[in-house]
Amino acid sequence: MSTVYAYPTLVGRIEVTVRGASMDGKPLHLSLISQRDQVVALHQIERDDWIEGVLDLEVSLPTDELAEGPWSGVSCVAVLAEGTTNTRVVSQLERRRGDTHWRGEVRVRRSTHVARALLDVNVIGTYGGVEGRVIGRTDTPWVVDLLARTPSRQRDLQILEENFRDGPKEWLHRFSDAPWLIDTAGDLPAVLINTSIEGLAELLSGARGPLEKATAGMVAAHIAGDAWVTMVHSALSDLEFDEDGTPHLPDGWRESVLRSMLPEVFPGVPLPEALAEAHSRRGDGRGWAEIQARIHYAAGRRGQVPKNLTAAIRAVNRAQEGPRR
Repeated sequence: MSTVYAYPTLVGRIEVTVRGASMDGKPLHLSLISQRDQVVALHQIERDDWIEGVLDLEVSLPTDELAEGPWSGVSCVAVLAEGTTNTRVVSQLERRRGDTHWRGEVRVRRSTHVARALLDVNVIGTYGGVEGRVIGRTDTPWVVDLLARTPSRQRDLQILEENFRDGPKEWLHRFSDAPWLIDTAGDLPAVLINTSIEGLAELLSGARGPLEKATAGMVAAHIAGDAWVTMVHSALSDLEFDEDGTPHLPDGWRESVLRSMLPEVFPGVPLPEALAEAHSRRGDGRGWAEIQARIHYAAGRRGQVPKNLTAAIRAVNRAQEGPRR
């Protein structure tokens, strides 16, 4: 949960890198660590009986800001938490003399985690004579996935095929001509692909040839963009509040979505301030149209709409030119 603090906090970014990982003392292949998506996949084929995984962390803090700031006794800790098991493990990180990075290990025990854990880094310091104040936190937590064989955040979104026209879910019948819908009512958001649209599901799952693949990529990018926009709006409508009206991040996937998207919608703005600004503008309408445009832009980039649109245009142009002699 993100909080607007009543004392100075870090403005600069806290960068977290997982340099390596091991399972029961055996190094994991680096392909199981995605620096881009910030995901570690701790599941190997035919190895469900592992006991302990170890993550090797490297953290970069805004050094100049810390040196010039009003805090003292600064320390850095990694926090691994999983809501399903109500587990929270704190690991101390250390900085050697002359080193600009904080380093340490995070241990993941199979007996205390079941699915997906979130890995945050908190910066702790003393301010105003009060010790143990949280003065900084990562904008986007890493995901430690105990079930996945590849490091992807895809499990944050379900892809389901449904017959909108004749299927058993009657609420979908009124949307029979919609190619897809985004459902955010459940524990995980879901993209519902309408199988009554002839050829759509087949295109997305089994495109062949350059033109079909480019078309499928463009459709998938459009779906992903729609999903991000819908998830952001759903998350912003489900905030939690202090007694004084200060908004906090919701739980579950909605927290992950806002942590991912708000830094792109409000670049350079600390997450608590970005959340408060988004809530304020959404509530009173002041500048909300601009914020929606930013959300759509960020969602399009995350869905890789520009890249897939360019690929589709090139594929069409090549198809129109015909085979080269």
